Amino acid sequence: MNAKANPGAWRFAVDRGGTFTDVVAVTPAGQLVTDKLLSENPGHYDDAASEAVRRLMDRHGEGPIAELRIGTTVATNALLERKGERLALAITRGFGDALRIGNQARPEIFARHILLPEQLPARVIEIDERVGADGTVLTPLDEAAARVRFAALQADGFDALAIVLMHGWHYRAHEERLAEIACEEGFSQVSVSHEVAPLIRLVPRGDTTVVDAYLSPVLRRYTDALQAGLPQTDSLRFMQSNGGLAEVGAFRGKDAILSGPAGGVVGMVAASEPLGHRKLIGFDMGGTSTDVTHYAGEYELTADSVVAGVRIAAPMMQIRTVAAGGGSICRYDGGRFRVGPESAGADPGPACYRKDGPLTVTDCNLFLGRIDPAFFPSVFGPDG
Repeated sequence: MNAKANPGAWRFAVDRGGTFTDVVAVTPAGQLVTDKLLSENPGHYDDAASEAVRRLMDRHGEGPIAELRIGTTVATNALLERKGERLALAITRGFGDALRIGNQARPEIFARHILLPEQLPARVIEIDERVGADGTVLTPLDEAAARVRFAALQADGFDALAIVLMHGWHYRAHEERLAEIACEEGFSQVSVSHEVAPLIRLVPRGDTTVVDAYLSPVLRRYTDALQAGLPQTDSLRFMQSNGGLAEVGAFRGKDAILSGPAGGVVGMVAASEPLGHRKLIGFDMGGTSTDVTHYAGEYELTADSVVAGVRIAAPMMQIRTVAAGGGSICRYDGGRFRVGPESAGADPGPACYRKDGPLTVTDCNLFLGRIDPAFFPSVFGPDG
């Protein structure tokens, strides 16, 4: 951050990870200050970012907040650990398994036992409707039947819905009407394919819409809690997967998957270029995931990505993400040792946090001497 910008007001930059939240701020006097907190610490504070802001202002003086920028792995971790919203998919009749079949790619061509990633929708319902490629209505939308199906989903505890219809990217009337019915039936999250990803191809359009519906409620809960705990802020913006910033109201699931990692890439470049380094490899190991990226003079972007086995058609940084961070749980499943994708998070955290947490990568590094407990007294305790 530029310490000379906006004199007389606070400016905050926050990296909210699954285990730790790091804050860098410029005070109204132009001083650069930092803080680091556990992302979750029940009984002490509700939100780490707003708590860090409060603590820094207590130490260095109150003042207006001109800007607060946040990169977060909330969506990344929810996707890796499959902890998004319980989701239903509504799709044109006859295409209920289209997203499961996908593009038929076979990454390991010689593997005899194919393990497909877990699908995000917990239930798929097929809608009686069909529009041809030229816009001809081949099967009218059965609104009454759709309403009955949506009411049944609501009664069964579903609150998020993804709507994906054949040729819905261009001929939108059926999708728009289904969205209206879903809202009338009480769904709080309705992601519609022609709004989320207006693409001609059904599978990438559907995959991206499903991701959006799966993650947006998680993000909304986080941003609501954050705003409730923050002082009045002139500008609250979130890092998107493509490296740009979005206002809080425009920040949605499909653009948030690599929010935290993308912020790391932008920071890596900003710190290295003034030193004359323009060929970089970034390695960002957090609590839940490890992210690796490449930079050779310009940001590498892609419009089609696979993150945690999920296909997304949205602009984002080209970052490789694996579910192996410091908090990733180590276990023996009866046939082999495994690491992740489940994470101990900040609470209870790794076993060495002394909160009855599970064995994690951090514990292994501590045991092997790669971590010095003297640098983490507040976490490991005075005895190390």
